[in-house]
Amino acid sequence: MSKPVTRGKLRNPPRARQYATAAVGIAVLLVVGSIVFLYTTHSYGVFPAPSSSSSSSSSTQSSSSGSGATSTGTGFNNTPCQPATTTSTSTATGTYALICTNLGLIEVQLFPTDAPKTVANFVSLAQSGFYNDVVWHRIVSGFVIQAGDPNTKNGGGDKSTWGQGTSGTNVPFEDNGNLHNTAGTIAMASTAAGAGGSSQFYINLVDNSAALDHKYAVFGKVINGMSIVQALGAVPSSSSGQPANPSQAYIVSVTIQNTP
Repeated sequence: MSKPVTRGKLRNPPRARQYATAAVGIAVLLVVGSIVFLYTTHSYGVFPAPSSSSSSSSSTQSSSSGSGATSTGTGFNNTPCQPATTTSTSTATGTYALICTNLGLIEVQLFPTDAPKTVANFVSLAQSGFYNDVVWHRIVSGFVIQAGDPNTKNGGGDKSTWGQGTSGTNVPFEDNGNLHNTAGTIAMASTAAGAGGSSQFYINLVDNSAALDHKYAVFGKVINGMSIVQALGAVPSSSSGQPANPSQAYIVSVTIQNTP
């Protein structure tokens, strides 16, 4: 502990001490800078996949740890989903999303009553074409498939940034307790539990209620095409979840309509 300052003539500290003080100051700046970097470049993704020993882990971590490889992303060879419209026999009026993927059509019923701001955000992005040609950038067999990052458009860009992109608009976390992360439900991904979301969303491949309920807002459910969801969940992917071949797992378009 340094001695109290005494009255009298102040003397400059020895040069070695000056250098040591400067070095400490630089070290502190580097540590603070590193912390700021980590917090400003983390993935806008979802929670880590449950380990083999536990299926209840839900703390938010980076959803992408790409190698940094850059793809030119010249564009996918898109073909309309077949059938071009729903195959559901229901005629109930509501809000529905037809998610056309390279493997086929996924029909989702949205729940604006339970998650009005989340649904309105998703609908707005879909109608603007935001989701066209984005990759299912996180595929974890037995857990979820995730998409909605504009950094993955046409499978291009720096893959180390996949999972970090947003629409630039955030919506608050909505959870009224009525909706659960059961198999086939669609929910907003976010940077932390209860933090709201932007454009990225995921579809549960299995019942993840115990791990994810009241942390990530469910806003819809697959009513037809769950076999397509499971097929996307089986696409070969890296340890970080990125599909080995982006052209094997992407969204062609998302259409919003009032009937299924």
